[in-house]
Amino acid sequence: MSNSINELKGADFLLVAGSNTTETHPVIALRIKEAVRHGARLVVVDPRRIEMTRLAHRWLPLTIGTDIPLFNAMAHVIIRERLYDASYVSEKTEGFEELARHLERYTPELAESITGVPADDIVQTAREYATSPRASIVYTLGITEHSCGTHNVQSLANLALLCGNFGKPYAGVNPLRGQNNVQGAGDMGCIPTDFPGYQKADNPAVRARFEKAWGRPLPETRGTTKITALNQILRDRLKCVYIMGENTVVSDAHASHTRAALEHLDFLVVQDIFMTETARLADVVLPAACYAEVDGTFTNTERRVQRVRKAVEPPGEAKPDWLIVSELSSRLGYPMPYVHPSEIWDEVASLVPTLSGISYQRLDREGGLQWPCPTPDHPGTTYLHSGRPDSGTGYFGLVDHIPPAEPPDIDYPLVLTTGRRRPAYHTGTMTRRASGFDLLAPHELAEINPADAAALGVRDGEEVMVVSRRGRVAVKAKVTDRSPLGAVFMSFHFPDETYTNLLTTDACDFITETPEFKACAVRVEKLPVAHHQ
Repeated sequence: MSNSINELKGADFLLVAGSNTTETHPVIALRIKEAVRHGARLVVVDPRRIEMTRLAHRWLPLTIGTDIPLFNAMAHVIIRERLYDASYVSEKTEGFEELARHLERYTPELAESITGVPADDIVQTAREYATSPRASIVYTLGITEHSCGTHNVQSLANLALLCGNFGKPYAGVNPLRGQNNVQGAGDMGCIPTDFPGYQKADNPAVRARFEKAWGRPLPETRGTTKITALNQILRDRLKCVYIMGENTVVSDAHASHTRAALEHLDFLVVQDIFMTETARLADVVLPAACYAEVDGTFTNTERRVQRVRKAVEPPGEAKPDWLIVSELSSRLGYPMPYVHPSEIWDEVASLVPTLSGISYQRLDREGGLQWPCPTPDHPGTTYLHSGRPDSGTGYFGLVDHIPPAEPPDIDYPLVLTTGRRRPAYHTGTMTRRASGFDLLAPHELAEINPADAAALGVRDGEEVMVVSRRGRVAVKAKVTDRSPLGAVFMSFHFPDETYTNLLTTDACDFITETPEFKACAVRVEKLPVAHHQ
């Protein structure tokens, strides 16, 4: 997030795109609700009639996978009507003239023909965003989990740059991360292109600093994403995999491809707190401690580093992740003689300028601190890019509409889009073990529009078969206008009953290799009566 969670309640305009916030980030949704109670205008961009649409000043129900034309058309209106922040654009950005030319054809009328959103609604939203003093953009996986996810984000960033909405409070572009510590994982270097602190692995000066600190030569090239790694396994170019804390055979798109790759390995190690579907495939399972059984830090979506304190001892032979990795490394010939995670943090802080002012002592004394926090007396950074963008210049990206990789056709006439439900979580590794969650969400549902259900002869609660080019899944139908015409919505919280990701495509973003979970072609088949008996 360029800004902070608490700032959302002070915004006077909120553009919430691809985020079912009340269900997937309910605490953050409270800040948005507070802003609305105080008079803020809320525009929700989402194909589905999610809860947030009931709070919205305007709902833009775009066709799945058409975000770029919508945001490009908003930028077109802002430029055409000279609503952009001319001084900010002149002093702090590059590429404005090229952007203006690029967007000439993205009229609201063209966007309406692609997105289905009325041109007048696009124009009014653009005007309100551009003229609001405190306008904040919020997005999440509904923007990024597309084959053009990076370009979706760039189209949103263009709007913020045009209107000078970086480097000031109550504004910015604010992704809500999909897991509680995924921001922290990225900060620590769990990205194939980066060392800790987003320092590029192919930068010789950066590499030299880490080689000196770690006393070993380091690779000169970037690493491999998981998507590429799975393909390399099946080409016999990768023989061993070590998976920590991910139930990947359930959470990955095109799950049968993932399972085939892991079963093809010579050696698979899984480190987790439960015997997940992925752990059952492993040659070795290393039992890890859960969050309540360890000391350490989490870094949340607003870049806030927070202390985690052990409440109970780990059961049986389970150990903290850091200790398992340290002991394994030492046995493999590289000693890691840490005795407490604070020592690991001190090492990270010595190598990452944005974290160098944060210590366990400060966290214990002051609570959470937001990076960048470069010195021990620095208070942390509430919002980024104050003064000017941190890179020195904000660059406009010229992005075009890229339709979903697998559009519907005569054989697969519907679009499956996946997401999360409030009572459950991810692959259900933890939430499905608590009986209370089963009372709220006992099984998976395929949400289907009433008109589509009527055409298929499907009744609410009836079991159907959802079929894609990769697999088929039996599931109960939920007939609801939450799903738009031509779309089906499912989660992947119930792998033991409904293996949703058998259906999803292996298409992915061509820059980040994020899978396109939000769009694949399917058909819904009404099951014979004998099946129900």
